[in-house]
Amino acid sequence: MTHIMQIFHSSIIFWAAWVIIPIVMEIIPIIGNFVILIKKKIVSHKEKAVNFSPEITMIIPVYNQEHSLRRCIKSINDSSYPNDKIYILVVNNMSTDRSFEVFCECQEEFPELTMNWVNSKQGKSKALNLGLFNSFGKYVIHIDSDGVLQRDAIRNMVVKFERNADIDCMTGTIMTNPEMIDETKGFGLRLLRKLEFFEYAQAFLAGRNFQSEFNNIFTLSGAFSAFRRSTIMRTNMYNTDTVCEDTHVTFQIRDVLGESVVLCSEAIFYVDPIEDVNRLYIQRQRWQRGEIEVVHMFMKNRMNVVRGFFSDFIVRLVMFDHTFAFPRMIWYFALICLGFVNYPFSLIIQSVIIMYMLYVFTTALLYICISLFLKPFKKLRRYYVRKIYLIFLLPLYNFVVFWFRFAGIINSMKSKGSWKMQTFSDERDTAVGVVRSDFLRFTHGLDKVRRFVNYPEDELAGAHEETR
Repeated sequence: MTHIMQIFHSSIIFWAAWVIIPIVMEIIPIIGNFVILIKKKIVSHKEKAVNFSPEITMIIPVYNQEHSLRRCIKSINDSSYPNDKIYILVVNNMSTDRSFEVFCECQEEFPELTMNWVNSKQGKSKALNLGLFNSFGKYVIHIDSDGVLQRDAIRNMVVKFERNADIDCMTGTIMTNPEMIDETKGFGLRLLRKLEFFEYAQAFLAGRNFQSEFNNIFTLSGAFSAFRRSTIMRTNMYNTDTVCEDTHVTFQIRDVLGESVVLCSEAIFYVDPIEDVNRLYIQRQRWQRGEIEVVHMFMKNRMNVVRGFFSDFIVRLVMFDHTFAFPRMIWYFALICLGFVNYPFSLIIQSVIIMYMLYVFTTALLYICISLFLKPFKKLRRYYVRKIYLIFLLPLYNFVVFWFRFAGIINSMKSKGSWKMQTFSDERDTAVGVVRSDFLRFTHGLDKVRRFVNYPEDELAGAHEETR
């Protein structure tokens, strides 16, 4: 009887640590998100018609994008927004390829578009700031030069501005390009890109869509964002001291100016899928480092953790992304050790399976939400819905991404933020080299101890010879 009670108590403690905590920290909030998003989609409000098309400026920062600049500009030309209301400002970020020649070709190919080319100093922030100073019109929209706009993206964004006078800036919905995913050669890379597609859909149409309801968007998308020009010109522009200038300008608008930041779920911008694991590793590290840098700039008056956790979403995000990252790491490694401290191996496996299925369950809930929000885009929605099997793999993908972002936290402690970082392969090779060096040093020391124990007189004599 006593033995049974011990097993029962150990089981209760185990489940409390490995199931209850994830449920409280992640599962329940996602269920709450699901309810709010479903309500948002189902409870529709009659919106006023908008027949006015104001003048806008499109800023496109360019750095060695000769292969993608034309299709980016073409997507603007082919959009449903009137070309005579669009002013395109291509800001060259010290390119060394044929980007300017491509721009000149686009001027001839798309004569209805008004386009100018300006040269900027190196750095995306400086390019965007120069574009802002040279912009005009009611709204300013900036997009990356390596992506394409969905046909109605510009119009949908402007219409949302016109219908809501209280909205001052918006982030578009970023999705990876499905056509490029299907053209990918190699099963492994194609699967990685499909998971990335699902991740982007979840991040924007679920995550930022929910945050938008409470003006809690942490960062505007650097690939596709829009502003009332009267609002963005009241900020300090894009900061050049951080690798996440888009997050910094988000904080300026929401926290400094007290204005609203929302998502336009109907404005879709397609970016190229990730090239490989190395690129994914660098990208997620940069996002994590930028998040830390910007939070550090704006968190000086928000450090009441107990009160802030319930009243300030920034405090909650920082605690979950950074403070809780270290205990999560420790628990992951502790899971390996539990088999050596009298925990039944079957109990450990069951717990891991149940936790994983809980994550699959929440992914399925978000899958339903995203399917509803993609309803206006029939082809894209069909592509997304047919990939339902990915909900069983996305938790594993998110687990890997967690470690990539965790590496960003560690690296931000020992080096200054930069756009140039070591790839996953580079850091792996460095780690292997360090381990190999330490192992050789250890074995060399072990050999010396072994020789001293087995041949003490020879070792002493050798020591005397070295002294002489």
